[in-house]
Amino acid sequence: MESRALRYFVAVAEERNFTRAAARLGIAGPALSRAIRNLEAELGVRLFERSTRTVELTEPGAVLLTHGRPALEALDAAARRAVRASAPHRSLLLAVKADTDGGLLEDILAAAAAEPDAEPVAVRLCGWREHTRLLRTGEADAALMFEPYDPAGIDVDVVAVEPRVAALPADHPLAGASRVRLADLGISAEDVTERAERDIGELAVHDLAQLLALVGLGATVTVLPRSVAARYPRQAVAYVPIEDAPPAALVIAWPEHSRSRGVAALVRAATAVAESHGMGTAADASR
Repeated sequence: MESRALRYFVAVAEERNFTRAAARLGIAGPALSRAIRNLEAELGVRLFERSTRTVELTEPGAVLLTHGRPALEALDAAARRAVRASAPHRSLLLAVKADTDGGLLEDILAAAAAEPDAEPVAVRLCGWREHTRLLRTGEADAALMFEPYDPAGIDVDVVAVEPRVAALPADHPLAGASRVRLADLGISAEDVTERAERDIGELAVHDLAQLLALVGLGATVTVLPRSVAARYPRQAVAYVPIEDAPPAALVIAWPEHSRSRGVAALVRAATAVAESHGMGTAADASR
């Protein structure tokens, strides 16, 4: 199977429409239809059920889409990494979302520079859940991020674990408590890890600073890792430890087939720095 045919198939599968897929690919509709028929003939399976109004994946088509996307990402990543490897002053790219590094980023960069196999490291700032996509597409060599994350195509080491805190309006009845429980907040254990990210989406705000502004106004409460909360002091927001919340895990991730000594040095530096800050084990999260 040629990669071009696979790209054509993925475009149709994602668009569920041959006309939109052809426009996305920049080719004529009849040429796209012909390419898909040829691919089906080559594989000996029907990939789509077509009607005058809809295009739906068959079971073989769904399987091909599941495995085809990572294959195309791997090809694109290989090309990007090859181009980057030719740069005269190449740096490792570390993907990080601003203020979600456990407060360790500066120390990690300094420690990594002192490693025997060190390579220069540049920080690539990214958004929520962007980290693993950047790793898979070759736009980053490593990523520092909190759970949850998409594990496909990556390896990780846990760098640090830390407690979670509730972000409450300063006039909330529980704002002065020494600790709270999830039930006090009306939050389930299953909801904890994605709470802030989900709140940002549901409240139609763009980032954590805006979310905390709504917390201060009494519009919501949310849950954050303790180190993230420390970066966002607000007079109108109270941060209260949550007694029964699972700890937040900060991980460093890299592409699963990476053999880069520079990335390995960065991973060693990250775990060593976390341990030096007393953040390396689940027991530390209760302190």
